[in-house]
Amino acid sequence: MSVRRILSEKKKEFAVEAAQIKHDVMSDLDIKTISDVRVINQYDVEGITDEEYEAAKTVVFSEPPVDDVYDEEADLKDCCFALRIEALPGQYDQRADSAAQCVQFLTQKERPNVRSAKLVCFYGSLTDGDKDRIRKYLINPVECREAAPEKPDTLVDKFDVPTAVETLDGFTELSDEQLSSMRSSLGLAMSNADLKFTQDFFKSQKRNPTITEIRVLDTYWSDHCRHTTFLTELTDITFEGDDELTEEVKKTYADYLANREELYKGRLEEKHICLMDIATLAVKKLKKDGKLADLDESEEINACSIKIKIKVNGEDQDYILMFKNETHNHPTEIEPFGGAATCLGGAIRDPLSGRSYVYQAMRVTGAGDPTVPVSMTLEGKLSQKKIVRTAAAGYSSYGNQIGLATGQVDEIYHPGYVAKRMEIGAVIAAAPAGNIVRERPSDGDIVVLLGGRTGRDGIGGATGSSKAHDTKSVLTCGSEVQKGNPPTERKLQRLFRDPEVTKLIIRCNDFGAGGVSVAIGELADGLLINLDMVPKKYAGLDGTELAISESQERMAVVVRDCDKEKMIEEAARENIEATVVATVTEEKRLRLFWQGDKIVDISREFLNSNGGRRETDILIKENTSSDIFESIKPDTSKSYEEQFTTLLSDLNVCMQKGLGEMFDSTIGANTVLMPFGGKYELTPTESMAAKIPLIKGETKTATVMSYGYDNKMAAKSPFYSGVYAIIHSIARVVATGCDIEKIYLTLQEYFKKLGTDKERWGEPMQALLGAFLAQKELNIAAIGGKDSMSGSFNEMDVVPTLVSFAIAPASTDEIISPEFKKT
Repeated sequence: MSVRRILSEKKKEFAVEAAQIKHDVMSDLDIKTISDVRVINQYDVEGITDEEYEAAKTVVFSEPPVDDVYDEEADLKDCCFALRIEALPGQYDQRADSAAQCVQFLTQKERPNVRSAKLVCFYGSLTDGDKDRIRKYLINPVECREAAPEKPDTLVDKFDVPTAVETLDGFTELSDEQLSSMRSSLGLAMSNADLKFTQDFFKSQKRNPTITEIRVLDTYWSDHCRHTTFLTELTDITFEGDDELTEEVKKTYADYLANREELYKGRLEEKHICLMDIATLAVKKLKKDGKLADLDESEEINACSIKIKIKVNGEDQDYILMFKNETHNHPTEIEPFGGAATCLGGAIRDPLSGRSYVYQAMRVTGAGDPTVPVSMTLEGKLSQKKIVRTAAAGYSSYGNQIGLATGQVDEIYHPGYVAKRMEIGAVIAAAPAGNIVRERPSDGDIVVLLGGRTGRDGIGGATGSSKAHDTKSVLTCGSEVQKGNPPTERKLQRLFRDPEVTKLIIRCNDFGAGGVSVAIGELADGLLINLDMVPKKYAGLDGTELAISESQERMAVVVRDCDKEKMIEEAARENIEATVVATVTEEKRLRLFWQGDKIVDISREFLNSNGGRRETDILIKENTSSDIFESIKPDTSKSYEEQFTTLLSDLNVCMQKGLGEMFDSTIGANTVLMPFGGKYELTPTESMAAKIPLIKGETKTATVMSYGYDNKMAAKSPFYSGVYAIIHSIARVVATGCDIEKIYLTLQEYFKKLGTDKERWGEPMQALLGAFLAQKELNIAAIGGKDSMSGSFNEMDVVPTLVSFAIAPASTDEIISPEFKKT
């Protein structure tokens, strides 16, 4: 069957996207010679009959009341510039995939091949220079390209199927200089010390590694997967100066050391000082003191997890409450829509893999000034306006499609975020405690891969998010950005809400950073993985790509051998692909096979080593401001009018209702607080709140979540920023009606690339000591978190950032909204 082309265009009165592009090009690019813009969606279809094509034309490819439809080509008479935009080869195209699925529903036959493009037509007059600027404005080379106008002869891609994985001959004999050169040429995130450590290991094995083994280790030991920066040993910690702030930091550090001695008595030599230890010691102390009775602990570490009781129809039931924050700063900076979408997708999958149902989300982002003219955009970057708008569209698109209420959306503006955007998603989930089974995998158990197929999107995402950016990153990092598929994740949510399914699962992991090698590799100490069984989006992927691709919306579950058919059958009921891909083995080794060859064979002990030993000195310098609090207060030397004008001119106090309205806050009918309250819906809430969703029965038990972070404080003092982030997040939750004794926290750290500069290392240490102090004083624990140390672009750095998220259960009768109730 030949390729058919169909084009669909919104009728003039419904052409919202075309009107927006016209407005943006005229205002952002200052091109005033455009009289009209049309946007036409183009579909090339192969594999259906003429009759099926005619049936699909007005059911799948268009909506007759709002669309005009054209066969083969639209009338472009008088068009001065027609720009066709299509996804890069190998990138996931949700529009084409959804169309293909819908045609299959219609025909009940094999799924056809569908390829889509967007045709943007400009009318008026444009110079060649104008056209080039429009191309650059509308085409992000990380995700899409200009398409040829000719219709292809076939949509079947022809790939050269690889036959072998390269062995790095001579690797064990390379000099240090050659190892460093190899690290650079392969674009590895691991350090020279890691590579030397790897060389010594393979020398002891008396063999050279495969390229897959190097890529897997690079992924496993990346900052994203193994928190290597946070686990770096802090050796010589120096405090410079005797100002009040430095003395406060020194005092808190001394308290940290005293608590270490108490908690690690007899084991101090095993527990080196590191950022991770500072971040987690308060939790250990509070737990030892018996103040975290509700903490839910297991070998699975998918998300923060606490035990709660909720009243269902007046009776207490045991539930597990889970929450998680996720950061996608790196991908959102270079591909805002996909990066922000998969920020939410990744946040959802963590508690979802814990077999809990996600019901509410929060979005906290950091950006430069989006009102700066596009012409002032730095070379090698997208404009702040483009990033801000497109990221909001990506996050909201994912949440609205999957059916997840977004209860709070805040964007923080600071010049530092021009270096790299901050994109944080936080979610809340819950499930009956009896639905969650947690056991240890044993020899002979089976790993089933559920959900989406594997492609090239997301390859290198874990390692890429550990790197600082430069002007070339936007062109070289495209494959690192995963492509979200919210309908598939929605199916997984439904599947994992069924206790008949969840009780089959011994252990589960989501496919986030690292793909098969990490998602499956972390499930058990011994694993034999058959990469040939991993379902693919298209042919031509080699063993290395299959091993480390982070393609989204996939889960790996361990089940007993006798339960595998039941799991596959239950998945099929939700139209989810399920495939047996691995077996748990008694021998503690990660082994990956592809095309019959063993391409990875590494001991668990070596994998868990996290690479070469890392250590650094720390310097905490004297604070340059004599009084940190005075420096962030209004300037009282100015008149009230001048102060008020200055305050209102700050983007951080502007109304963000337009941004918030892009997100559906009511999906699921469990929302307790609207994002904006009051008669005119103009008062932003302090927190988001939602009832815990039930399949049957009624409850008044809800959860409340808010965040704390002050970018002005952060720019002046990372230490006090850490203290006040926690205080502000707790204060907002208490102000919403919650009991302070029921609050738990999770933290998000985001700092500049630290490198070997001991002064730069001092910033996250100060922030974490501030957080340690606040947790200790308030007896409230941060039981989870996420760190990102890649906030640099050339010589620019993000503002030191520690965001605190606070969460607590509450009754809907106790929740307070902030607007005035009466005069």
